[in-house]
Amino acid sequence: MKKLKFLMFVLLVGTSLTSWAQTTVSGTVSDEQNIPLPGATVVVKGTSNGTTTDFDGNFAIQVSDENAILVVSFLGYATKEFPLNGQTNVSVSLQEDSSLLDEVVVVGYGVQKKSDVTGSIASVKSEDFNKGVVANPGQLLQGKVSGVNVTSVSGEPGASQNIIIRGLGSLRSGTTPLFVIDGFVIDNSGTGVASNPLNFINPQDIASMDVLKDASAAAIYGARAANGVIVITTKKGRDGKSEMNLSISTAMATLANKMDVFSADEFRQQVPAVGGVLLDGGANTDWQDELTRTAISKNVNFAMSGGAADKFSYYVSTGVDDQKGIFNTSSLKRYSGRVNLTQKALDGRFNVDLNLTASRTVNDRPNIGDMTVDMLQLNPTIPLYTNGEPTLFDDRLNPAVRNQIYSDVSNSNRILANIAPSLEIFKGLTYRANLGVDYSATDRDVQTNPYPILESLVEGTLGSYYTNNRNSLVENTLTYTYNEGVHNFTLLAGHSYQEIYVQQKHFDLRGFATNDIDPKFQDQISSQENPTSLNSYAFKNELQSFFGRLNYGYADKYLLTATMRADGSSKFGANNKYGYFPSVALGWNISKEDILADSDVINNLKLRASWGQTGNQEGIDNKVSLASYIDSKADNDTYPLDPNASTIDDYPFGTVPARTANPDLKWEVSTQTNIGLDFGLFNSKLTGTLDYFHKVTSDVVLLANRIDPIQPTSKIWTNIPDMEIINSGVEVALDYRIMLSEDFMFNLGGNMSFTENTVENSQFEVITTGAAQGAGQTGATINGYLNNEPVGAFYMKEFIGIGADGRNQFRDVNGDGEILDNDRVVVGSALPDIIYAFYFKFNYKDFDLGLNFNGVSGNKIFNHTAMSLFSKGQLSRNLNTTDFAVEFPNEDNSNSNEVSTRYLEDGSFLRLNNATLGYNLKPQNLGLGDLISNVRFTLTGQNLFVVTDYSGFDPEINTGSTIDGIQTFGIDRFTYPSPRTLLFGLNVSF
Repeated sequence: MKKLKFLMFVLLVGTSLTSWAQTTVSGTVSDEQNIPLPGATVVVKGTSNGTTTDFDGNFAIQVSDENAILVVSFLGYATKEFPLNGQTNVSVSLQEDSSLLDEVVVVGYGVQKKSDVTGSIASVKSEDFNKGVVANPGQLLQGKVSGVNVTSVSGEPGASQNIIIRGLGSLRSGTTPLFVIDGFVIDNSGTGVASNPLNFINPQDIASMDVLKDASAAAIYGARAANGVIVITTKKGRDGKSEMNLSISTAMATLANKMDVFSADEFRQQVPAVGGVLLDGGANTDWQDELTRTAISKNVNFAMSGGAADKFSYYVSTGVDDQKGIFNTSSLKRYSGRVNLTQKALDGRFNVDLNLTASRTVNDRPNIGDMTVDMLQLNPTIPLYTNGEPTLFDDRLNPAVRNQIYSDVSNSNRILANIAPSLEIFKGLTYRANLGVDYSATDRDVQTNPYPILESLVEGTLGSYYTNNRNSLVENTLTYTYNEGVHNFTLLAGHSYQEIYVQQKHFDLRGFATNDIDPKFQDQISSQENPTSLNSYAFKNELQSFFGRLNYGYADKYLLTATMRADGSSKFGANNKYGYFPSVALGWNISKEDILADSDVINNLKLRASWGQTGNQEGIDNKVSLASYIDSKADNDTYPLDPNASTIDDYPFGTVPARTANPDLKWEVSTQTNIGLDFGLFNSKLTGTLDYFHKVTSDVVLLANRIDPIQPTSKIWTNIPDMEIINSGVEVALDYRIMLSEDFMFNLGGNMSFTENTVENSQFEVITTGAAQGAGQTGATINGYLNNEPVGAFYMKEFIGIGADGRNQFRDVNGDGEILDNDRVVVGSALPDIIYAFYFKFNYKDFDLGLNFNGVSGNKIFNHTAMSLFSKGQLSRNLNTTDFAVEFPNEDNSNSNEVSTRYLEDGSFLRLNNATLGYNLKPQNLGLGDLISNVRFTLTGQNLFVVTDYSGFDPEINTGSTIDGIQTFGIDRFTYPSPRTLLFGLNVSF
């Protein structure tokens, strides 16, 4: 035993004498003004051993060699190699590097330093994203980029966003920007889900989003870039740094704004006052409270990342997002996983990038329209339950019963994967391939269980939809980079082939047994009494592209970018299969001129100018340039194939033309000019951009009436000659940040855009859309697009009051003594003139607070909900309303609810969109510094308040009601109300 103890003593002494491996080196990293730099990376040179500094710039790292060299880096500062020379406590000071202050932005098929960018590109990093309950990428950007208007369609979990970049450039539904995720171009074709098709992306996996706004930036994507491009880059591992991150959050959502319908006591007074016979159920029911809930949502996300220096890096994550809606049966649950790998070989000359994400999304939706109507219209004196059972209504379903028997559930599985090997053939010349596939499979069941108490629902119904979507991509590019002396340029040449295949099968059944089994789990055989309705479709779109780009810079002062892309699409006619989309841009880094070289005020000043063309093939049906036929025996216009048949019912199906071929059909083309200025003042404490743009869309595609009456169809897909949609505007963005002390940092900024939109040279007197819904509204429309008026214009009669006869009175525009359709006029637009946002950020020691506001001005909203529900006639029938119904005492109960300015309201608003209070707990204070690198607590509020004159649930809405695909805007009809959310979050890094 003594010998063993002696050997152990010798071993320990020998180890302490021969090894420095157990030594901890600690220190601080700061800038030239001795201000700590939190998040700086500290790595032992030649190893994968690394760490990051805490909020106060402190770090601690295990070092095995007393002469080791620490490599210290921080964004915007020159990397510094610091020899230890036996020191165990060090202080490292980093100097700003003007070349690194140029944050890298992602452009099409590559990246650029911001100082070299000649187009209008806005980059938003993950730390600046909107916080809180976020289901899709669009929510992250709201209010963050000038000229980008992001609006939620509704308050439903996972609801789609309308994202409009620099105004509307098309009359049809193709206004969504092109999304590119890690180099893979996402197609906007249907995926079979009823909500946002981008819900499969875990927002916590996103590192940055770059918005390509002008044509010179977006033209490299050619035929699909007219609406702008949003490039999403997901997180990657970092060389020499391994870490794990766990984030957990719980959120509570409630109805943000209740509409001011009559209370039970007010209802008891108002119904007799308007001549109705009160049906008093003796209760005091607030249906808005009864049909909504405090919705509890949960999110768990775990990620690992790291890598070996210059060899390999990885990022792996998995997450569960369980989001509940404020309607009782509304939810969205997403299970997601991601693997991003980078492998390097041949001294970094051969690289392989792999990006893989998989998700399963389950979306449970209520009958939104009926639920919204019930919460506003049901008699408040009738209870929800009677003797413990849902109260039986005479002519409609009790909403409690509807929740039991109705369901709309979508299950979507999606995989997006791409692999991109690249090889440096010789110095400066790199070949890169990009192979990828985006596959989704969705099944959706919409069912109503039998309910014998109401005869109309005794049978039960089931509608099932099965959708498959496959998007395949093959790209090859060659890039040559030259950088010698004052000359540097990059040449890019590439080829791309993309194929999109979509298939859907749909059937409807009815006549189910009355039991406790859901219709989708029952056996059902089609019969003459209960026939099965079947239909299906499939289509394949192909796009082949050739593209190139030149970037040239002289002395980092004078910049040139030129691009060209040729796209061939199967959507268009044989005579216009290919479209060509050029662009050119110039930049001048004025701040690099000698006259400003020593300026203490101006440290960055760049002038940009660009011109380019992009195309739009979105919102256009598959192969609309080709003729098509349908079978029919409904009319006498089919050729009777059986001459011996005695009645038309005996004829076999004949065929009739459904669409006339147009081999000359081609893309809509957007031609855009942009002039911009980037600046940084006072050592970049104040930074900003200013842009003017002018965008003209020509070759507008519409389904138009045929002039020739002999043609087999009345309408044809065609490009309208000379017609243009023009968007002009000014954008400004400012950011100011200052370190008031070592403990206190203050940051404020904002953006604003002014946009004017007009339709010009239209050959149509008016293009109407926005079909009004409900009794008496057949053929009525809300939007109308005319020459010299904006897309999104409201076109209707002007309401001037109630006449002596108790009826509506409208302005007689043409003075002919009659009120007809030709008395309709443009009375405003759904598109705002001004879009703005501003933010405040405060950091004090370990606390931080962020406030984000956004708003719009100059737009109108048509309150279709009020038109449908809030009338004196409805009130007289024991249906609830607001004060709107009794505004005119002499109004007759039978007065019609015509589309007019009576229901048009101001849509301007200012919203506190997001507020986050955070606290960073130092693990070393708890003795956990060796295990945990950071602990962060957050409290986030979303949609905390809205300042608006709009009387509906929320002014940020749009209920689609298109006619012939012509898009609608600013219509509020039974929209899912917006929630107010409070979220508690915990983030732990290891």
